[in-house]
Amino acid sequence: MTDTARHDVRPGAAMIGQGRARFRVWAPGCEAVGLVLGGGDALPMTRDEAGFFTLEAAAKPGDAYRFAIGGGDTLPDPASRLQAGDVHDASVVPDPAPYRWRHPAWGGRPWHETVLYELHPGACGGYAGIEAMLPRLAEIGFTAIELMPIADFPGRHNWGYDGVLPYAPDTAYGTQEALKHLIDTAHGLGLMVFLDVVYNHFGPDGNYLHSYAPQFFREDMKTPWGGAIDYRREPVRRYFIDNAIYWLDEFRFDGLRFDAVHAIKDDKFLATMAHEIRAAIDPARQIHLVLENDDNNATLLAPDGAGALYDAQWADDTHHCFHVLLTGEQGGYYEGYPDAAAQLARCLDSGFAYQGEASPHRDGEHRGTPSGHLPPTAFVAFLQNHDQIGNRAFGERLTTLADHDALRAAMFLLLLSPQIPLVFMGEEYGEERPFLYFTDHASAELAEAVKTGRRAEFSKFPAFSSAEAQRAIPDPNDKATFAASIPSFDDAEAPGAGWRLFHTALLGIRREIVVPRIPGARSLGAAALGRSGVRASWRLGDESVLTIAANFGEAPVACEPGEGMVLAASPPTGRADAMLPGRTAVAWFAPS
Repeated sequence: MTDTARHDVRPGAAMIGQGRARFRVWAPGCEAVGLVLGGGDALPMTRDEAGFFTLEAAAKPGDAYRFAIGGGDTLPDPASRLQAGDVHDASVVPDPAPYRWRHPAWGGRPWHETVLYELHPGACGGYAGIEAMLPRLAEIGFTAIELMPIADFPGRHNWGYDGVLPYAPDTAYGTQEALKHLIDTAHGLGLMVFLDVVYNHFGPDGNYLHSYAPQFFREDMKTPWGGAIDYRREPVRRYFIDNAIYWLDEFRFDGLRFDAVHAIKDDKFLATMAHEIRAAIDPARQIHLVLENDDNNATLLAPDGAGALYDAQWADDTHHCFHVLLTGEQGGYYEGYPDAAAQLARCLDSGFAYQGEASPHRDGEHRGTPSGHLPPTAFVAFLQNHDQIGNRAFGERLTTLADHDALRAAMFLLLLSPQIPLVFMGEEYGEERPFLYFTDHASAELAEAVKTGRRAEFSKFPAFSSAEAQRAIPDPNDKATFAASIPSFDDAEAPGAGWRLFHTALLGIRREIVVPRIPGARSLGAAALGRSGVRASWRLGDESVLTIAANFGEAPVACEPGEGMVLAASPPTGRADAMLPGRTAVAWFAPS
């Protein structure tokens, strides 16, 4: 299907020339639907056999519209490209005038060059604030930024995972023109831009799809957010596949990160979506697709008979091992990592810690599939991300939980490994401010339910068993909670300047020595160093050998030196003859 044809059949509003627009909505649960333009009367729409209602009418870009359904309720368009206000307000006819890209020849970068910087758009000052950060991030050595979800959500600030209008960028962060300008500027600096998208659920505030199409959801399958989305239906599949193509095509994002696809109980759909996305985008562009998948399904990360699927998966196992080694915490899902050093070695060697083994956190349920056949680049590794910080009661970062020398050893391993590294905003200068869970629900009832539910969730932990301890947990809907989550971005003075220099130096080594040799890299094995460290080796694509050893504990551990010369160490004086000192990391490089 050509791009023009795809636009012709997409739901939503689109100008078609001669001062007219086409309006289309899938509403199989409705007998009749009317179009309300501005403050006018409802104009009857024509229904087809599949439940799509369509009408062509006189309109111009910027006109507000709603759909009238049932007993006269007027609702926003579930495929709205722009809202006149918030999620409950009227939708807006989009302007078809194209953005004039300053870097139209940009074709992206190879996946193995990726060094991701995840950020929250609101905490960074919106699209304009992010754009101002780009030169600094490029100078440090990041090659890509990843925006947490921007689909329209209720209120002025939200993590983004409560989005209800997947096609409408939230105006709290700026205009669509500003978003395109941000992406264009990033491309001019050699930076890719990724977007986090949520196709496994909708938020609780402003989702009117139940009114239009109860068939959008399944009654026989539940998720943590309610009824599962029914991907057996073609209009549902098209809604999300076209949405992914829309972000990559209209806004020229370089890649997408698909949130929690383990809640999409349809691997066939996930494979189909990957193929259709890649077929729809100009093959001259390098587009990258990344999963978050707690099921550890390696089949989605390798090409099938029809071609490439997903480039990589977020390596939660790797994070959990790092976290246990750095903090000693064993509660919640960390209980599944009792031998974190050995499990981290397995992650470095073959990707997943769980490749079919029984998980104690899942009451003995088996988790994962074998992943040793995949390249190191199939795994996006990190020490922190929005989930792992923000889903703590007080949003603490590792800078406040772990020894800083041990944390540097972990970051050393993360940034020099051939796996794809991800850094969360603020890590590059040792930010100590928290990143909390925040919302901005206008409904006092819903805001109270979110606060109560979050406190009840933590009541399962001994530290929060008392009502007094639960009351100390920040209220997500309090404006102060969002304000407390805004990073300082202060890297001019110590210790921030030292952390920044540390990241810059390591990413320089990665860029010059590791990245050119990643294609074709394969593991030569990894092993635990006692209970507190790990040693891993890779034969890189040109047959050179990279070895990294890291000890996160205080006591020295036995460690055989790697082949070749010492490439780098943390601290710089660190070395390993037969023993690796505590809180030390060393990398060796042997040319081919």
